[in-house]
Amino acid sequence: MAKPTLKPTPKALEAHIQACIREEAMYEDPESGLWVLTSVYLRNRGKCCGSGCRHCPWSEPEQKKAGRQDGPSFPYP
Repeated sequence: MAKPTLKPTPKALEAHIQACIREEAMYEDPESGLWVLTSVYLRNRGKCCGSGCRHCPWSEPEQKKAGRQDGPSFPYP
């Protein structure tokens, strides 16, 4: 099993896009086997949790205000 990283691979991005189209809350990362929250689900929560979610849909200032410590997110759309 591959070591999980924040930056998704092209296969993971495609899995995320397809899950968002279906309005699903999560998808399985094809490289790591881990379940990842979609930007659709995160947006529906109403605010950033600050946990550093891979597909966080909130702006960088909102993420920092919520306590996010690490790098960028990769939302869709």
